[in-house]
Amino acid sequence: MSLASHRADGVAGLALMLWTLGLASTARPQDRSIEYAVKAAYLEKFAPFVAWPPSAFPTVSSPFAVCVLGRDPFGANLDQAVSGQSVSGHPMVVRRLDRVDGASGCHILYVGASRSQSAPEALRSVRGAPILTVADGAADGAVIQFVLKGSRVRFDIDVGAAAANRLTISSKLLSLATSVRPDTGRS
Repeated sequence: MSLASHRADGVAGLALMLWTLGLASTARPQDRSIEYAVKAAYLEKFAPFVAWPPSAFPTVSSPFAVCVLGRDPFGANLDQAVSGQSVSGHPMVVRRLDRVDGASGCHILYVGASRSQSAPEALRSVRGAPILTVADGAADGAVIQFVLKGSRVRFDIDVGAAAANRLTISSKLLSLATSVRPDTGRS
């Protein structure tokens, strides 16, 4: 399957997921487990819409690591979402960490509550590394911020934070964001 057809399938899958999971999260807004199941699915679905520099993978067989910093709100949902998935031939794996830095080997990093490292400290420590950082709410320096619109999980994207981490976000993913913060050239 070509990269173009993989991305087209991914866009259709992401759009269907947004619609389906949006309905599910509307059905039971009090259920946080549904919210985090939706977020786990997003973490896996973001990958095909982001371009990482070749240096992000030490070898051609290196895994594509989806990391969770601190307390894991996803449970088995994230493991199930990435099970059997790959990104450009790199098998997806989940890693749970207490601390991160630019050499942690993460490709996607969900910044959660950690006793060992605050969210701002974690985001500063990976700035400039080719890592798609994701956090809940307004997190300065995160590339993607999950937001709740009504009872639906959505996301905002900071293109400047992506550029600082040497990542390119597909226009298709940008079009699905509730807001896009432009690249202001900050470094």
